Amino acid sequence: MIATETLVSLFLETRQHTETICKPLEIEDYVVQPIVDVSPPKWHLGHTTWFFEEFILKPHKPGYRLFHEDFAFVFNSYYENVGKRVIRNDRGNLSRPGVAKVYDYRLYVTNEMKDFLSEDISEEVSEILLIGIHHEKQHQELLITDIKYILGNNPLLPRYNTSFVENPIQEFQQEWISIEEGIYEIGHKNPEEFCYDNELGLHKVYLHDYKISNKLITNSEYLEFINAGGYKDFNLWHAEGWDWVKQNNISAPMYWHNIDGEWHQYTLMGLQKLNLEAPVSHISFYEAFAFAQWKECRLPTEFEWEAVQEKFNWGSRWEWTESAYLPYPGYAKAPGALGEYNGKFMVNQKVLRGGSVATSPKHTRPSYRNFFQTNLRWQFTGLRLAK
Repeated sequence: MIATETLVSLFLETRQHTETICKPLEIEDYVVQPIVDVSPPKWHLGHTTWFFEEFILKPHKPGYRLFHEDFAFVFNSYYENVGKRVIRNDRGNLSRPGVAKVYDYRLYVTNEMKDFLSEDISEEVSEILLIGIHHEKQHQELLITDIKYILGNNPLLPRYNTSFVENPIQEFQQEWISIEEGIYEIGHKNPEEFCYDNELGLHKVYLHDYKISNKLITNSEYLEFINAGGYKDFNLWHAEGWDWVKQNNISAPMYWHNIDGEWHQYTLMGLQKLNLEAPVSHISFYEAFAFAQWKECRLPTEFEWEAVQEKFNWGSRWEWTESAYLPYPGYAKAPGALGEYNGKFMVNQKVLRGGSVATSPKHTRPSYRNFFQTNLRWQFTGLRLAK
């Protein structure tokens, strides 16, 4: 169990970091919702606050008074157990409460939490607090990627700031790492370290001989795929992926712009010439699979990735795997609303491993299992080949 002082420090640090992410925004940026998958920054600020109010202060702090009786309806996301909520694609219609009121809400709840945490807390509350902290860290990454989508679909392509480096270079040669067949242990191994319930159930898997690249696919390599007609060859794609390409007129990764015959990329520092040595990003599972087919390789499974992850650098891109998002042996959802956190999404999604340039500090680990639908691209998603 983590010491209360450490938890309080992590809580306050996390709350501040969320607001730091929002500092470069104009007031109008806070309310925009271009697509259903992208939530307005104002909503993220409120939702991460509501979590602590709903799951800690309301049930555990004697005499706690709600900041506003409507905020649970406004800022609940998908927790059916705790009542009605604004439907997801209506979050951009919430011109009220205003941004200032949402920041007042954050301050109120943070101060109430500080007061509550000044006394001894139970192990149950400590566990919920730690989940709430990492829940907010997840939303910090969503904030960054949602802000990028909002600004990247503004016709002026405005920059977010001048310091966010999203294209780190892999300054080493590509090599194939050979892994011998055998039995490997998969899952969260350190009971002293936080993890989500979907990482639990330490279990063994049998892996055949395989090779995996020590390096992520770069923009230069992906450009070769484009120039070779990769988006025009149906043989490389799943049927569903090929339908997606045609219906959405997809011909390059998200945020790529061909301007006068030269490729550019919208980044959080604005529109820039495409950095050919950077790892490719913002591609769907469909695209990752098609590229692997073109290279006569494949995507690794999440088990192959975890078994060898200490042998390569990871963390700049979420890496698509060939694994469906499914429960580990012995998995059981927690009772009540917190049981909705992971288990209800274990259908029709693929696992991603690693982390990204947008992932918050002290949040990822080798057993972390991210997951998204196969068509989504607004996160910093890339790929590593196996064979």
